[in-house]
Amino acid sequence: MECPSCARDLDHCHGTLVLHVDALVECTEPDCSDTDLVRHSLTIRCDEVDGGCVCTADYVVEYAQAS
Repeated sequence: MECPSCARDLDHCHGTLVLHVDALVECTEPDCSDTDLVRHSLTIRCDEVDGGCVCTADYVVEYAQAS
C-alpha cells in the first residue's frame, strides 16, 4: 500500500509530531528536520505519551515543591 501523499509527491512526514506544554515540538521520525504542523498528519500532546513528559504541568509543580 502506498502513502497517498507520497504518490502525489507532497511535502509531508510519516512521523508523529509531539506538542510539548512548554511550546517545543518534536517529531518521532529521526530524519525529520521540519516540525511544521502542516507536514504532520499525526499529532499528540506530550502528556499523552506513555510514561509522560518532563515538561508537563504536574512534573513542573512537583519539582517546584521539592526545591
